[in-house]
Amino acid sequence: MKIDKKIIKELSDYLNEFNLTELEYTEKDTKIKVSKNNVSISNQNAPLNASSSIKNEPSSITNKKSGLEVTSPIIGTAYHAPEPGAKKFVEVGKKIKKGDTVMIVEAMKTMNHVPSSSDGIVKEICVEDGQPVEFGQTIIILE
Repeated sequence: MKIDKKIIKELSDYLNEFNLTELEYTEKDTKIKVSKNNVSISNQNAPLNASSSIKNEPSSITNKKSGLEVTSPIIGTAYHAPEPGAKKFVEVGKKIKKGDTVMIVEAMKTMNHVPSSSDGIVKEICVEDGQPVEFGQTIIILE
């Protein structure tokens, strides 16, 4: 089977043109799937290109986070409470101890409790309830 590189190049161009992360093309018995990873900007002196999305992570580009960060141990969906309508694990201003559950990250239908890495007072909750999170992404900040 010969792969038509022009189609792959064209699909890749569409990803950038329409700001997509994944695109799939099927014709008869041929199926081509093109995707790109979202890369966060780690060098603050690097120029931003037109496809960079500033509104998704403004704090990582413009502000330095102060305080102790609790990060997500896995990729998944973050939840503030054990079930819909239940009391949230943490609120801004609440004092917590090391090991207390601060959030649940659901991955592959498994609910993973995220413990606090230290004692402190919740300064900021960095993710919304039901928001997707990445490995290592800051989910709360403690004072």
